[in-house]
Amino acid sequence: MPRTIKAAALEDQAIASLAALAQRQRLRAFRALVVAGPQGMTAGEIAAALDLSPSALSFHLKELAHAQLVDVEPQGRNMLYRARFDTMNGLLDYLTEHCCAGQACMPPRAAKRGC
Repeated sequence: MPRTIKAAALEDQAIASLAALAQRQRLRAFRALVVAGPQGMTAGEIAAALDLSPSALSFHLKELAHAQLVDVEPQGRNMLYRARFDTMNGLLDYLTEHCCAGQACMPPRAAKRGC
C-alpha cells in the first residue's frame, strides 16, 4: 500500500528527530531546554549546565534546530534556544499512534503529559 504524502512527512520528521536525539550531548541539551520551558535558555546557560565548550554546543544545537526540535532567537548579544514542544509532542504521538492495537493501555502518568 503506498504511503500518503502526509504519512511520509510524519515518518521523515520522526526519523530526523530520533537521529538528532541519538547522541548523548544533544539529548542532554534538548532535555535541558524541555525543563527550561517556554522561556528557554541562552547558549551560555546550556553550555554551563552541560559543561560543554561553546563550539561543541553550537554544533549540537545546530543539529537540533535542523531537526526542528529547537527554535533559536537572537536576544541582544545572545542566542536564546527553546524546545519545540509541538515537534516533541508530534514525535510522541507518532510513536504511540497505534499503541496496544488501539486499546487504552498507557499508564495514567504518560497519558497526562500534556506538554
